[in-house]
Amino acid sequence: MASEDADENVDRGTDGPAGTGPAQGAGNAGPSAGGPVDPEIAAAVAAAGAAGPGSGETVRIDSWIWAVRLIKTRSQGATACRGGHVRVNGERVKPAYSLRVGDEVRLRNEGRERIVIVKRLIRKRVGAPVAVQCYIDNSPPPPPRETVTPAGIRDRGTGRPTKRDRRDMERLRGVTPPGFSSGMSGPEGRPRGR
Repeated sequence: MASEDADENVDRGTDGPAGTGPAQGAGNAGPSAGGPVDPEIAAAVAAAGAAGPGSGETVRIDSWIWAVRLIKTRSQGATACRGGHVRVNGERVKPAYSLRVGDEVRLRNEGRERIVIVKRLIRKRVGAPVAVQCYIDNSPPPPPRETVTPAGIRDRGTGRPTKRDRRDMERLRGVTPPGFSSGMSGPEGRPRGR
């Protein structure tokens, strides 16, 4: 009976049995503070809230970082936790760590560190507009993308490149084929041959 009362309090948007204030994340959909809310996003936020854990339940860290789209797959999230790339409140955590609202999550992934504070716990993966409303992003800005000029572009109709042309293009790209050293001679200084 007590659990039904707690569920009713959560449904009404109250903090607990006393009903002192709004629940964390219930109704504050981010842009609603000052501007209009897109009805599709509002519906998706409501669906994400329904998909979240019940009162007193917790969410695993690997599942949460996957659900809010910080990582592409849940197994990558578990691997990142095991490898020490995920920290909660400064501590390395295992994949089954129980996450709470207000925790600071630091995630190193794809050469970038993400620092987020948990606003809402969800279990199921949601769309990107809803996912960003489940955390506060304190990450440093991503490094600027390097504009790569295409090296070794050949004109159409010039035919197949010669061996020298191919090696010149690979040198421009910075690619050396396996087993190919920078020198053209063998170990004794003689040209390689058969």
